[in-house]
Amino acid sequence: MGTILFHNFKSAIFVLMATILQLETATQVCSAAIAVNGETIALKELAAQNIHAGSLTLFIRDVMESAGLAYPELDAVAVSKGPGSYTGLRIGVSTAKGLCFALDKPLIGIDTLKMMAQGFLNTAGNYTGLVCPMIDARRMEVFTGLYQRDLTEVLPVEAKIIDGTSYQEQLNNHLITFIGDGAMKCSDSIVSPNALFSDLNFNSASNMSALAYSAFSTGDFVDLAYFEPYYLKDFVITQAKKKV
Repeated sequence: MGTILFHNFKSAIFVLMATILQLETATQVCSAAIAVNGETIALKELAAQNIHAGSLTLFIRDVMESAGLAYPELDAVAVSKGPGSYTGLRIGVSTAKGLCFALDKPLIGIDTLKMMAQGFLNTAGNYTGLVCPMIDARRMEVFTGLYQRDLTEVLPVEAKIIDGTSYQEQLNNHLITFIGDGAMKCSDSIVSPNALFSDLNFNSASNMSALAYSAFSTGDFVDLAYFEPYYLKDFVITQAKKKV
């Protein structure tokens, strides 16, 4: 069963008020959240294969009801834009765009890897090392980037094949925590006393709250007509060897 988290919040004075619906579908996690001024107040998510198409709209309904909101009360919709699963991203982005068109609300695209890094850093206390989110891209390939604590990019987002030489230059000088569903499979290849690995899930719509509020505050919206997910790699259809 998915879980719903709901937190009461007291009104306060903010420079800019923003109620944002947030969607994350880049991996096996299907997640929807409501955030007010960068603080998550409702969350519904579940990690399972092939559930996004049938579950995302239900999760949206649940968090809207939990937050006591009507759809016109939203100020924007934010969606995880990739990289990640081709099918998952298509479902998340098409749902977000449909809502924005229907409600005449702006759309915010959130970098999936940066969102994961933000989620880890939210739990990391005084951690001063680097964070390397990894999304499984099959075999020993991952979608990845490398970030400082302030989310400054150290290495750009890329599809990377991991071997024994990966990140050794950075690991000579920095502690690096590798996170995400692609991280644990790389732990045998990345060997260093400065390499840490987390099997916790950071692909959650709740982890985009601060990023989405920052984008809303600066008017950093995407073009509804032309916005597409960031797949990073072309989608390849594998043909069956046996003829039916």
